[in-house]
Amino acid sequence: MTGERELALQAKAWPFEEARKLVARFAKAPPAKGYVLFETGYGPSGLPHIGTFGEVARTTMVRQAFQRMSDIPTKLFCFSDDMDGLRKVPDNIPNKELVAANLGKPLTQVPDPFGTHESFGAHNNARLRAFLDGFGFEYEFQSSTDWYKSGRFDDALLGVLRNYDEIMAVMLPTLGEERQQTYSPFLPVSPSSGRVLQVPVLERNVEAGTIVFQDEDGKKVEVPVTGGHVKLQWKPDWGMRWYALGVDYEMYGKDLIPSAELAGKIVNILDGTAPQGFNYELFLDDKGQKISKSKGNGLTMEEWLAYAPPESLALYMFQKPKSAKRLYFDVIPRAVDEYLAFVAKLPVEEPAKALENPAWHIHNGTAPAVRSDVSFNLLLNLAGAANAETKDVMWGFISRYAPEATPENSPFLDKLVGYAVRYYQDLVKPTKQYRAPTDAERAALEDLLKRLEALPADAAGDVIQNEVFAVGKEHGFTELRAWFQALYEVLLGQTTGPRMGSFIQLYGLDETKALIRGKLAA
Repeated sequence: MTGERELALQAKAWPFEEARKLVARFAKAPPAKGYVLFETGYGPSGLPHIGTFGEVARTTMVRQAFQRMSDIPTKLFCFSDDMDGLRKVPDNIPNKELVAANLGKPLTQVPDPFGTHESFGAHNNARLRAFLDGFGFEYEFQSSTDWYKSGRFDDALLGVLRNYDEIMAVMLPTLGEERQQTYSPFLPVSPSSGRVLQVPVLERNVEAGTIVFQDEDGKKVEVPVTGGHVKLQWKPDWGMRWYALGVDYEMYGKDLIPSAELAGKIVNILDGTAPQGFNYELFLDDKGQKISKSKGNGLTMEEWLAYAPPESLALYMFQKPKSAKRLYFDVIPRAVDEYLAFVAKLPVEEPAKALENPAWHIHNGTAPAVRSDVSFNLLLNLAGAANAETKDVMWGFISRYAPEATPENSPFLDKLVGYAVRYYQDLVKPTKQYRAPTDAERAALEDLLKRLEALPADAAGDVIQNEVFAVGKEHGFTELRAWFQALYEVLLGQTTGPRMGSFIQLYGLDETKALIRGKLAA
């Protein structure tokens, strides 16, 4: 056993804890299919979203951890439920009338309203693949339509037919009385209309592998359950898929725990083994309410990525997946700065410590070189003090603070600068509220101005910070927090702010002195 494997088997980070469950699962023998299968699911009636990113990112972290512990090959299937019938017309598409005329049909049979692909399902699947590829995920795309129509689900579907009564006994207690009267795990695809029908099964012929139902035109129709003539309701479909693919690991939100339990029972009925599961907590908005796509509360992935790099979002997904977390704009700066701190530590940490570092899991053990001496919060406050509208303005200050840094040799920092300008302009500037200093604060600011005037132009941030501290102490601020908050509110128009020594060094002594003079004269 290698040293890295020994360390991985002892590591405490949650992806390693999850991976050890899979190691135990296959301690006696590897899976018959020859690889450990991780899966994530996707409903292609809409575009990929922050939950999609989180699920694939977290599953990838567990897969990477398992690869450090075991020689068994692995695969990650990103499975698209594209044979689902489209139930409503999405709000954010063109040619709504075209889609409305095809409601109820499998997504892969609905014309593409964008006119770029052979179907709406194909369009959204392409968006999913582009989305995953853009983040560099390693995966294999799988289509529900392809699995159903190619016959690869046939054996499992015939198993559902053979065990129909037992599966119904699992499903019916979970349904309302009215729904129980018409429920069937099989959803036939109408030969006359092409729509996926929610209708009772009138007859079953196990030997022939068929079911009989009443079609939309009133006629009784017999169709095989194989070859794409039917699909399953989503909960039986989930369990059938686990069985047919041999899924070994899948994550799902806390709200899907009952559905996962039902799917696991169906796997057992089919004489299979349910995958190792991991349920994660849901996100909350700024008011502590659960985020809902229909409500539009909280923060979307597109909004996060408009103001911060994807690595920061990956860090947010890594941290405490079992805890409900606020997902709103104000969590972004902290996530970025924590990412910078973690990625800076990774190359110099001892191997055992490195495995606990989130950056190890974000970058599969090898972190890129990024500057961590200019924090995102510092950039935000620089943008505010300079009222920056472009990156060029910001780089004018940064070049003086770190002469060796340029947009060309520090591309990640350059991206952060752009994010900071956008974040400041969109989210900080509209909320700024300056106040006049009190008499005590005015006296302290006058003293600070004198001290700054006495410093050399190239004074280091620590030297400046010491002077700021000294002013607070000498002017009777029993809690220095009150002094710093006064600086933030008077000079920056906000209630929180940066380490003042670093900020003043970055912004510049002359610029800071001018800022203080302006506030004293107001």
